[in-house]
Amino acid sequence: MAALLADRLPPAAGVAALTWSAAVAAVAALVSLGAFTVKAAGEVPWVAARFGLSQRTIVQDTAHERWVSWVSVAMLAHAAVATVRVWRRLRRSRELVCEIAELPGLEQVVLIESDEIGAFAVPGRPGRIVVTTGMRAVLDDDQFAVLVAHERAHLEAAHPRSMLTAELAGAVHPALRWVAHRVSYLIERAADERAVGTVGDRRAVARAIGAAALAATRRPVDESSLRLSFARAVRPGEVPRRVAELLTPRRSRYLTWPAIVPLLLAAGSMVWAMEAVRDLCQLLALAGTARP
Repeated sequence: MAALLADRLPPAAGVAALTWSAAVAAVAALVSLGAFTVKAAGEVPWVAARFGLSQRTIVQDTAHERWVSWVSVAMLAHAAVATVRVWRRLRRSRELVCEIAELPGLEQVVLIESDEIGAFAVPGRPGRIVVTTGMRAVLDDDQFAVLVAHERAHLEAAHPRSMLTAELAGAVHPALRWVAHRVSYLIERAADERAVGTVGDRRAVARAIGAAALAATRRPVDESSLRLSFARAVRPGEVPRRVAELLTPRRSRYLTWPAIVPLLLAAGSMVWAMEAVRDLCQLLALAGTARP
């Protein structure tokens, strides 16, 4: 669904629809895995005895597929480890934010000395736009204005928050990592379109993106910096796609109503997760009244 909608929805609508549907689906996955993990704990004899449950009743509930509960335990543990890794990366990014916030001056655009080709938005109050001197050197004044408009769009639309939400969803459920990549692409597209609205020239925005990306391929870029960057894409080929969308706009073919489809799918996942919790409660109640 993400693949079908990525180029058919208006970028801003696509960001919202895919981000929130991924978040809801991830929560549903956690609820389901948590329910099976509780059941797995109940299959341990001393745990069942501690809570006055019939261990035999709990085991028999999925006796034909005994592996399900314990695989769910492993999947929940994997989700926890992956989430911690994403959170640690966020903490490192926050440390960078604190360092930038302490820089002298009140200007929103901050130039830092570095040969790397980089520019990114730092959320906060106020948010700041960080540009390396290496990036500034490869852009003319008009292209630099496009860059600033693009990064300001990230701040105004709270794109860093959307990216974090999508990444956390991908950490919880491996299949949602692919959706997170699509969200990242749509975030850049949304910022491109908002930059067009500011600058008023689609070709100027396309040229600025191309110039920055071309320069970035000739110099090493620190991949530990924030994910949202004017000069890079998450996957190869995404910068050319962004440029192509700017040069051949397809606004007339954009539709908003399909955005409801992933939201409905995510809601369906949550319904089934709640059903799993209800079944678990019924099983525990039955195990509490049955003979050990």
